[in-house]
Amino acid sequence: MTESTDDGEECAVATPVIALVGRPNVGKSTLFNRLTRSRDALVADIPGLTRDRRYGDGVVGHFAYIVVDTGGLQDLENPLGDDVGRQAWQAVDEADLVLFMVDGRSGPTADDDDILRALRGRQAPTLLVVNKIDGIGEEQALSDYYSFGLGEPVPIAASQNRGINNLLVDVATALNVAPAEDDVDNKSKSDKRAGGPPRIAVIGRPNVGKSTLINQLLGEERVVASEIAGTTRDSITVPFNRGGRAYRLIDTAGVRRRGKVRDTVEKFSVVKTLQSVDACEVAVVLIDAEEGLTEQDLHVLGYALDAGRALVLGVNKSDSLDKAARATLAAELERRLGFARFATPLYISALKGSGLGQLLRSIDRAYASATQDLATPQLTRLLEHAVTQHQPPLVHGRRIKLRYAHQGGTNPPLIIVHGKQVDQVPPAYRRYLSNFYIEQLKLEGTPLRIEFQSGDNPFSHRATGGGPPVKKLHKRAGKGQGPRQGQR
Repeated sequence: MTESTDDGEECAVATPVIALVGRPNVGKSTLFNRLTRSRDALVADIPGLTRDRRYGDGVVGHFAYIVVDTGGLQDLENPLGDDVGRQAWQAVDEADLVLFMVDGRSGPTADDDDILRALRGRQAPTLLVVNKIDGIGEEQALSDYYSFGLGEPVPIAASQNRGINNLLVDVATALNVAPAEDDVDNKSKSDKRAGGPPRIAVIGRPNVGKSTLINQLLGEERVVASEIAGTTRDSITVPFNRGGRAYRLIDTAGVRRRGKVRDTVEKFSVVKTLQSVDACEVAVVLIDAEEGLTEQDLHVLGYALDAGRALVLGVNKSDSLDKAARATLAAELERRLGFARFATPLYISALKGSGLGQLLRSIDRAYASATQDLATPQLTRLLEHAVTQHQPPLVHGRRIKLRYAHQGGTNPPLIIVHGKQVDQVPPAYRRYLSNFYIEQLKLEGTPLRIEFQSGDNPFSHRATGGGPPVKKLHKRAGKGQGPRQGQR
């Protein structure tokens, strides 16, 4: 950044530093990714700094800034004896602005109060950022945080990229910087998962044909492909158009078992591959038909599912199998891939180009399913239908009650189910609801997540002055009387 002096000369102005602080698991690293707009910044530690303090660069229009991600703060009675706390407070001391992050779902905690007092003691310029407003609404998420006295809280859902644009405007205002609003809006829109061409990451073990598939789709030798395992070391993004649709194909390095990865360059390549999975909308997992389904294939599939990515399963080199061998492989896939039944195996040959049209159609369907908007009335009606077909189990003689459902996010679709005793819902019933919704909504190639929220009034304790709810007196105890004789 530059500014003009009285003589008309331009002088350099230090790039402002923004520190993210808060207790553990409030979403600091997720917001760090959003503000830096780069997965590379997350792993590029500055030499000489500890691993718990990470720096990344961000820019909106002409407004450039540095973001510092810090470890979660807790046990603040003795912060100087805690390495994580010491690093976090050092980031606060060097920052031009502190983003104090809290969890809108859980509400204020004692750790939040301690952090607030410490920030005031340091007189650090602070914005209060309330994260995880998705699924509960802004008004409910913010209600308990006005008492912090830090001005208007800024509501966001970092994982869904909601509210980031407004946060950037507030940050620029607090730092006395005025980027054009169009710059902010355009940057925010281009970063949304649902906006722009979908990112398709091709992943799998080494030498399963990932680079060959990329070249076959592009119709040119765009990336180096050979029979030598480990040829691809970095993730390469290539624009691609087919049938009037735009895509961004990401060729990645092969992922081997952790025990076999010893070379530093290969470790970096694996990290880049995993980051590409996190950044994509659809993951195409390639399996070598000649070798069959291996344990490492299952690990790669598991990582894509844990990341919530839409999934397309390509069985490459299938042209080398005869009819009996293909039937045997199909039976094995059916038996071992029960956890990913929403992804239908596609038998392709990246070298000869067979089955690629069907592969692209599956990518389109998976992307559409993962990013579609689901209406609350429709989800609630399906919930009622699911409960009618299969009632939740009894808990201590009382039935779990599921009342209504609404969408809490996309990619993967997230459905928030409200009710009573939902903390007692067993995993088997959760899987039943997830499979029911996938079938009824005709979702293809995407996992679906169910989250339960209690329908109890979260503000009932306020009637007693902020303490725990008052227990009712025993019915047989008289008014103003103590316990009956013999009672304790």
